[in-house]
Amino acid sequence: MTAKRELQRMIRWTAALFLSMAVLTGGVSAEPRHGLSVFGELKYPADFKHFDYVNPDAPKGGRLVTMGTSGASTFDSFNDYILKGDAAHGLEYLFDSLMVRAQDEPDAVYGLIAETAEVAGDHLSATFKLRPEAKFADGTPVTADDVVFSFTTLKEKGRPEYKLTLRDVVKAEAIDPATVRYTFQGELIRDLPLVVATLPVLSKAYYAKENFEETTLKPPLGSGPYAIKDFRPGTYVAYKRREDYWAKDLPVNRGRFNFDELRYDYYRDRNVELEAIKSGQLDLREEFTSVNWATGYDIPAVRAGRLIKDTLPDARPSGAQGYFLNTRRDKFKDVRVREALDLAFDFEWSNKKLFYGLYKRTASFFENSDMMATGKPSAEELALLESFKDKLPPAVFDEPYVPPVSDASGNNRDNLKKARELLIAAGWTPGNDRFLRNAKGETLDIEFLMFEPMFERITGPYSENLKRIGINATLRMVDPAQYERRMKSFDFDSSVQRYALRLTPGIELRSFWGSEAAKIDGSFNLAGIADPVVDALADKVMAAKSRTELVTATRAIDRVLRAGHYWVPHWYKASHTIAFWNKFSRPAKKPPYDPGIIDTWWYDAAKAEALGARQTPANTQGAAQP
Repeated sequence: MTAKRELQRMIRWTAALFLSMAVLTGGVSAEPRHGLSVFGELKYPADFKHFDYVNPDAPKGGRLVTMGTSGASTFDSFNDYILKGDAAHGLEYLFDSLMVRAQDEPDAVYGLIAETAEVAGDHLSATFKLRPEAKFADGTPVTADDVVFSFTTLKEKGRPEYKLTLRDVVKAEAIDPATVRYTFQGELIRDLPLVVATLPVLSKAYYAKENFEETTLKPPLGSGPYAIKDFRPGTYVAYKRREDYWAKDLPVNRGRFNFDELRYDYYRDRNVELEAIKSGQLDLREEFTSVNWATGYDIPAVRAGRLIKDTLPDARPSGAQGYFLNTRRDKFKDVRVREALDLAFDFEWSNKKLFYGLYKRTASFFENSDMMATGKPSAEELALLESFKDKLPPAVFDEPYVPPVSDASGNNRDNLKKARELLIAAGWTPGNDRFLRNAKGETLDIEFLMFEPMFERITGPYSENLKRIGINATLRMVDPAQYERRMKSFDFDSSVQRYALRLTPGIELRSFWGSEAAKIDGSFNLAGIADPVVDALADKVMAAKSRTELVTATRAIDRVLRAGHYWVPHWYKASHTIAFWNKFSRPAKKPPYDPGIIDTWWYDAAKAEALGARQTPANTQGAAQP
């Protein structure tokens, strides 16, 4: 299952910024390097020809038609860097950055617009030398002034996460037209060189005429591999590969961006999306719904191998998905109430009856990684936690909290009994009706805010369990636009979120769970977590000077977050389940930290010809809104 539209925005933002990676490899002495890495040497030397997970001779051509952001039925903007509007999918392919990530290393980036990067010995500045051939799509050069403008604009006018992320970046200055230097402040600066290296670079001249702070459907000027070709709001957006792309032959781009056209079609409903892939209107679709994956593809095209079902392994942390509870509201401030809500969720029954056993229960905020807490705290973890002992519950110093397990029968009586006892202990007492009430006589009401119908089959049974223990639980379905407005202003009790964490987390933890983010409308801290201990431990993660230190700090913060019961954990699978028509080829080696589809696959003319008339052609005018 996926989370909502905001999840996809967050994933795109996280990927675009590639936060939390910035100690220059090779000691403290400053020298220009072709890449930046954390905790170890770069895999690729300065004279590398291409990434190992691409086919450098992949043919260019054809097109790929896939779904727009799952669950989002429309878009009204080509500006993905501001809080206003619903941005179209794929906009990241319009904009280059100073450096780009290698998807087979946990924490390394290599030069794109910037030929070299030099981090000062004291790490208080980073200097980037730009390639003279770097150009925007209109042929104008990319200069240091554009880089400075991009930083200033994003920090001052961009989404809230930019302000938080760039807080300790004091300034960017153009030393000359091809050299830009960033200056940092404070002690938690490990992440900052890579943060600024992966910011999108915008055209200063273009935005002198266009208002950056407004939504727009005017195709923006970028310097990336694609440009907007055509679009219809609510229906589709198509991108064309730029034949004149300035960086197409750089080592970081060889074998990448092989499709002449990328197109994202939008649907209001996942079931209609499913029918679109089966009928050939879509070329490729990632399936997020377990029942569809288990039963929805039993058609002749799949059995004949024309429509292929495949599972792509994902070596990244699996993310923290669940029903997050808005602790800004008084009814959720007592941790016992929040724990009771977890006890009432019967995952084992859901997995058996609804998910066909395809998932595992999430327990940790760092699930599927060595960063998740297990067992009792190590001596190193205790060294971090002991100084906060008076601010932490005793449970933090024991085994980490693990969600309850049922027998999958649907009779979750023991856990429901424990949940009700916790609620009563928290001051919610039985009334004359079936609902619990507080001292003011108010019932404990919980509204689950949703816009994706697929979550009804999960939230419905969960709500019934909550009613059995005296909670007035309801499900509110709203349209995507209203949903986004309410989430941005934190006008909700509970909703689904998924935090996509990386192999080297750092500064983004401030946006996810930091006290400052809890107060900023539109931030990712939906639960409103405002705990000085979490803030301090997040600083420890950002200050880690080795992977061992980082793992110790993440395990410590994991224990505190899990003891806080800010969510009702969902489930995970360490893979991507996709279906695609057999007209594409791909490299023998998949990048371990990315699906690699847009980046590395290519249109195979021979396979497409063999597929021939047996497949319904994709709709060239855009899929109709259901």
